[in-house]
Amino acid sequence: MANAGYSQTPLLKKLGISHDMKVLLLNPPDDYFDLLSKDISGQFCSKKEKPDFIHLFVKSEKELVDNMQKLENKILPTTIIWVSWNKKSAKIPTDVTEDTIRNYALQHDLVDVKVCAVSEIWSGLKLVVPVSKRK
Repeated sequence: MANAGYSQTPLLKKLGISHDMKVLLLNPPDDYFDLLSKDISGQFCSKKEKPDFIHLFVKSEKELVDNMQKLENKILPTTIIWVSWNKKSAKIPTDVTEDTIRNYALQHDLVDVKVCAVSEIWSGLKLVVPVSKRK
């Protein structure tokens, strides 16, 4: 799979997924493992575990809010959260933008630290708990 965007960095590395992370995927596209060039299903966390890495794909602001609210009790101070939305260039109707995600994050004690192209269709914004709020 060709790397999306301008970077030649593999998506797995751009997202920061390491082999020892417990992963939670929500609404991923069918070709997610192809995009990563790796099947990480062996790293999925159980319902009782809290993930180190979350990748949420949303197509609407309502879907963003609903899913983020459900995740609140799963987020550790060190959890990496990527939220992906449809790029404008994909010509798929959506009311989600980078600013929509950023505004939600800032209202819920999260900050954005990185943006990347996930594919020709999806962009991603990396959210984390600010260092000053980690216990």
